[in-house]
Amino acid sequence: MSKNITFYSVNAESLTTQYNSISFESVHKDWLDEIPKEGMVLDVGAGSGRDARFLASKGLSVVAVEPADGIRDLALQYGIEKPIHWISDTLPDLSKIFALQIKFDLILLSAVWMHIAPNSRQRAFRKLSSLLKPNGKLVISLRHGPCYDERTMHDVSADELAQYASQYGLTYKLLGPLSQSDEMGREDVRWQTVLLTLPDDGTGAFPLIRNIVVNDNKSSTYKVALLRTLLRIAEGHPGAVIEQTDEYVVLPVGLVALYWMKLYKPLIEQYEMQQNSNSSKGLGFIKANGWHQLSSLSSNDFYIGASYFDTEIVQALYRTLKDISSTVKNMPAKYTTLPGTKDAVFQVELSTPKKPTKQLILDFEFLSSLGKFIVPKHIWDSLSRFSVWIEPALVNEWSSLMAGYAMNQEKQFSKLDFLNALNWHEPERTTSRIRKRVNDLLTSENVYCCWSGKNLNVTDFAVDHAFPFARWPNNDLWNLLPTNTKINAQKSDKLPTGLKLVESRELIIQWWKQGWQMNQTEFFSQANLALPNLNPYNANFDDVFDAFTLQRDRIKDFQQLQDWY
Repeated sequence: MSKNITFYSVNAESLTTQYNSISFESVHKDWLDEIPKEGMVLDVGAGSGRDARFLASKGLSVVAVEPADGIRDLALQYGIEKPIHWISDTLPDLSKIFALQIKFDLILLSAVWMHIAPNSRQRAFRKLSSLLKPNGKLVISLRHGPCYDERTMHDVSADELAQYASQYGLTYKLLGPLSQSDEMGREDVRWQTVLLTLPDDGTGAFPLIRNIVVNDNKSSTYKVALLRTLLRIAEGHPGAVIEQTDEYVVLPVGLVALYWMKLYKPLIEQYEMQQNSNSSKGLGFIKANGWHQLSSLSSNDFYIGASYFDTEIVQALYRTLKDISSTVKNMPAKYTTLPGTKDAVFQVELSTPKKPTKQLILDFEFLSSLGKFIVPKHIWDSLSRFSVWIEPALVNEWSSLMAGYAMNQEKQFSKLDFLNALNWHEPERTTSRIRKRVNDLLTSENVYCCWSGKNLNVTDFAVDHAFPFARWPNNDLWNLLPTNTKINAQKSDKLPTGLKLVESRELIIQWWKQGWQMNQTEFFSQANLALPNLNPYNANFDDVFDAFTLQRDRIKDFQQLQDWY
């Protein structure tokens, strides 16, 4: 494979001219009707970008994989209205693609399969099939015939793909003539196109989640709380994944503990609602030398990137997150089992980090130092993609559990009380903080609207959630942009188009640097955990923006929000 990558880099200009001389419609005429009307596309071995540009022009969100630097650099020079997300990655691993945690409506391998060694093909096929959405299509073109240069090519067979399709549950269809002629006129080169589709027969994740939520025996709210905690992380922190395989994803257990605390703190302290069926038994993570010492702070005072310097708070927060991690391991993770078995769905591996004394920062390094939380991949995928449907079921079950507890009945809480207590509230504090930062800056320098580029003034500006908070609740610094009041009202809860983000790139990055250059620890801690395809220790604003645009397409794909331009 490395030999081929070198060939494509060295011969980038001639290959780009060659590929672009033939239209997408000519090369792929046999499956034009199969192109989805909307959604996500993965073009593996995208080369000159001809196919990626065509698919993007149809309104699709395209991720283009090309490991050869030279040809990828030339492809990036083409300007199009809808941005393409270019990534350097290779089959069979596609590790960077899997780290995005995206499922695709269409995956295209055009003139790629013959470059994959036969002993790597089954693994490559398994990887590709696991990236498909239900009803997603995998299109593979097969080249038959000699190679005229130093590239490594192997014999390919449609029957081989049919066999893999049977093994991995995909439908198989051979398109067009049995062997098509070559569009470049090479008489001894022939082509076949295979269409493979993932049936919408589910992965088993939904029945399992439903069983835990609805049917599983629960003496406390712990199991539902754990699922909601994981859902919040899956929806809001794709960058938090430490490790990912075909079978599972690994999260920092400290992040699980942090979201657990944010969920329970208002229920216990503000609403004083009972959380188990035994009114005389306290909650295992509520301890005098930990949780109780944090009573002066609300759940909204604990967020990614936050720093604490008060010695008592530092030690209490450390102990509380450790206590929660232990409770999660020994209770809901242990007793959430596969139906009819004693096999735990989740696994927890605890670590004992060095105890902080003078300062604690809720960043990736600290949260991951507490240990690992292991989630089955199909559960994680369902929580990521279908949170908008799963969360209401979790909230309803949690409120029903609390309504059945004796102490809550004595207090005569209504159903509405329980639902209000379980609302996911984000603080106005963060928005106010941005406003204060803008006001401070305006005393000595210009601040520009991130959408229009016009000067802002102290009497006429708003703080916009770039990704609408009503549908994707995120109050991180990178998602809060100063804007003109009128423009903010026009945008409302709409999602900026990919083109709008590209046009506003310089303004947004300028604001990030202007606003948070002196507070990079919090900014990058939040961005690196919330956005896909970022290193947890990234400190580059341009990389954050690239991940920002990719997250925009993920949100659009998951939630189908109305576009704003």
